[in-house]
Amino acid sequence: MDKVAVNTSPIEAIFQASIVVQITLLILIGLSVFCWGIAYNKWQLLRKIKTTNEVFLSYFWKSSSLENLYDDLDKFRDSTLAHVFKSAYVEMKKLADSRPSDGKAEGAKPALNNMDNLERVIRKSIENELANMESRLTVLATTGSTGPFVGLFGTVWGIMSSFHKIGTTGNASLAVVAPGISEALVATAIGLAAAIPAVVLYNNFVSTIRKEEIELNNFSADFLNIVKRNFFN
Repeated sequence: MDKVAVNTSPIEAIFQASIVVQITLLILIGLSVFCWGIAYNKWQLLRKIKTTNEVFLSYFWKSSSLENLYDDLDKFRDSTLAHVFKSAYVEMKKLADSRPSDGKAEGAKPALNNMDNLERVIRKSIENELANMESRLTVLATTGSTGPFVGLFGTVWGIMSSFHKIGTTGNASLAVVAPGISEALVATAIGLAAAIPAVVLYNNFVSTIRKEEIELNNFSADFLNIVKRNFFN
């Protein structure tokens, strides 16, 4: 009895797969490419933030006055710390300018009860910076959680195709079932190939952003201490 050669290579399996499986694979490949694009942009952003934050923090502690530092903020456009400082400094100036003239000596400090406004502005600025750093990370999380299930859908469809061929031909030989099984396994593999890197990248970015959040909170605490000592009663 002659043996029937069956080509079950991944490339052949993709081209010979049913339209439903091919669409499923196209979705997975598209998600994977999109995730890698987001990851590259996010890596560049976080690296730039880390570098400029280090420079700004050094400049902050060496600066002789907050006003001079504010005037030089254009040098730190990518620094999240600089953005928080700018919001806080602008609010602090508003508090000073809105101070009622009650006959106190010139140079008197603002009332301490206005500190709540400054803290609220700093907290809001930090939340905005975190939201910017976390933007589009949900795509990585979604791909990581749904990728295997999308691949599983292609797998189930491929196996169903194999059983359908068995039913229509009445033949359960390898030549009949191999193409369907092959496309099913390819769908599983691509689903995992899209999901695993997405999960790893997502966790890495979240960890990096949490470190940046700690740095932002530490800086805000230091800034508020400086303001309390020098500008409030």
